Amino acid sequence: MKAFVIGAGRGSRLKALSDHQPKCYASVGERPILGWILEAFSGTGLEDQVFIGGYRIDQIREDYPQLTYCHNDNWENNNILASLFYAERHMDEGFVCTYADILFRDRVVKRALDHPGDIVICVDTGWEARYVDRSQHPADDAEKVTADGDRVTRIHRSIETDEAVGEYIGVAKFSPHGAALLREHYHRARRVFAGQPWRDAPRFEKAYLIELFQEMIEQGVPVHMVTTDGEYMEIDTEEDFRLANEKWVKTFAG
Repeated sequence: MKAFVIGAGRGSRLKALSDHQPKCYASVGERPILGWILEAFSGTGLEDQVFIGGYRIDQIREDYPQLTYCHNDNWENNNILASLFYAERHMDEGFVCTYADILFRDRVVKRALDHPGDIVICVDTGWEARYVDRSQHPADDAEKVTADGDRVTRIHRSIETDEAVGEYIGVAKFSPHGAALLREHYHRARRVFAGQPWRDAPRFEKAYLIELFQEMIEQGVPVHMVTTDGEYMEIDTEEDFRLANEKWVKTFAG
């Protein structure tokens, strides 16, 4: 099984922090976000690591030659879902994927790997506490989840806070069969909606991964979840960057 990091976009909400370097290079403590991500994957034995890049990909290639690269050369015009599929040729064995602007621990990845489900997403049940200090990134923008037991029933930003069991952290596991299901549903939707509005996206190419998850859930595909109570942070804004260097470093660095 491989590990994918989806990191093609610039991350403009980090402003000057991403002007001359990839977003995943923003340093939390003494290491970049990407360093934390690769360490978490390595801690689970996921050493076959693939980086899906676009913005300043050559800089990452030079600094991390051990990674396999997939180049999203249209990153300015597409989004996370389309970006993920630039690595489609690496999906056959199954994979774990992550957004490139988050911090998480290997423990939640291990829980996903140990879960027997073919598609398993990682959900933070302590998510509300992280939004107390976040004025630049409201809870309305959280990729919230409802579930029946460990089976996800809905994933959407519009879910009311009191209905959500947690927030999808951006990490998901796909067994070989789960990856095949993902590919089947992606290509079916793409054939019909390429260049057109799809779900919440103004056009299919701008869709988020959670929109394909929801499409699959509505068509009866089992999507399961494992949880973490904290031990996760998103770094989307300058404020998030400051909070990570205060809170994450204090807890996990050193």
